[in-house]
Amino acid sequence: MWKEVGIDAWLAARKTSLEDARTTVTEIIGRVQNEGDAALRDLAKKYCELSDIAVSEEEREAAYDSVDAQVVEALIEAHARIERFHELQKPKDLWFQEMEPGIILGVKTTALNRVGIYVPGGRAAYPSSALMCAVPAWVAGVKEVCACSPPPIKPLTLVALDIAGVTEIYQAGGAQAIAAMALGTESIRPVQKIVGPGNVYVTLAKMMLREKAEIDFPAGPSEIGIIADSTADPRIVAADVLAQAEHDPNAACILITTDKNLPAKVGREIASQLAAAPRKEIIELALKNSGYAIVNDIDAAIAASDVVAPEHLSIQVADPLTVVTRVRNAGAIFVGKYSAVACGDYAVGTNHCLPTAGYSRMYSGLDVQHFCKTASVEILDRDGLEAIGDIVETIANAEGLYAHANSVRVRRTL
Repeated sequence: MWKEVGIDAWLAARKTSLEDARTTVTEIIGRVQNEGDAALRDLAKKYCELSDIAVSEEEREAAYDSVDAQVVEALIEAHARIERFHELQKPKDLWFQEMEPGIILGVKTTALNRVGIYVPGGRAAYPSSALMCAVPAWVAGVKEVCACSPPPIKPLTLVALDIAGVTEIYQAGGAQAIAAMALGTESIRPVQKIVGPGNVYVTLAKMMLREKAEIDFPAGPSEIGIIADSTADPRIVAADVLAQAEHDPNAACILITTDKNLPAKVGREIASQLAAAPRKEIIELALKNSGYAIVNDIDAAIAASDVVAPEHLSIQVADPLTVVTRVRNAGAIFVGKYSAVACGDYAVGTNHCLPTAGYSRMYSGLDVQHFCKTASVEILDRDGLEAIGDIVETIANAEGLYAHANSVRVRRTL
């Protein structure tokens, strides 16, 4: 299972084709658009008979009875830590800077009014995703946050959504949930943006409906890249590989190391730790997508990692901060042997909704800025207009936009 792989071969194995799901997703979107709630109920039949799409306040409260009090307390504490970190990201509502006499420029930041979050519910409950999606939205100042999750929604997910303060919760999963939030149905009003992880059908639906609702970024199976040298602890490396592998059979892990002896040590640790793993079957499938690459030096390791552009990047080297400053492509970076990716998944405060499949080359992980939009603000007095008037008129006339030039010239004669 644990094998040497070339970077190109690993990348090729990581790719998943969205096109395989396009026909199904197109049909689902069409049904939701034409049938509304009726389509959501019919598509839910394979899971349960769905009478009410919206989750009531009574159902929210009842969910707490099914969740251990210690878990509830852990979710509350995680929520506070996530909120505290995301508060640091909040931009100023309005700022100005005098660029020169008579010219003041600035930026006004406005939160989106209504957003939708998708919380998966397939193989397990994902209360952490509920927190990660909702918290930055509230911190940004979003007024309405609705959520969809596959029916029947697990009590643990309901509790997390309630702790996160989600205003509306709907029982809808898969591509139909995305279509409902983007297009609207009798029960679900449309949103401006949809965030949250999901399977290939969810991802494709988000991408296909971007004209109706903006999205965070494309997302796929979980993945980790690890840069390690001879100082890395093979137990730590193996533990992080297994932690990502247990997410999904399609999860992918790659170790990039300068130490030719480390992979064998990691392989032995993987075998040892895997023996007692409760999700062993899933991990074994994911390990088929995983492996290691041996490179000559740290420069080559960093270059290889940037090509991979992993969702999670763990740095296990003697001088980690040097690597951190040089890495360009990663969804989230975990530095040193005590920085487990799982800490970021749950409670350290950073967000675990991250771009996968190499999309960290161009996208950032979910944060407060995802829920904001900005408008530039320009304030000029006569001196400011005179300072740039000739420049504006000259360029406008050169472009043949004479009314543009005149709009400045008129003001200069007042």
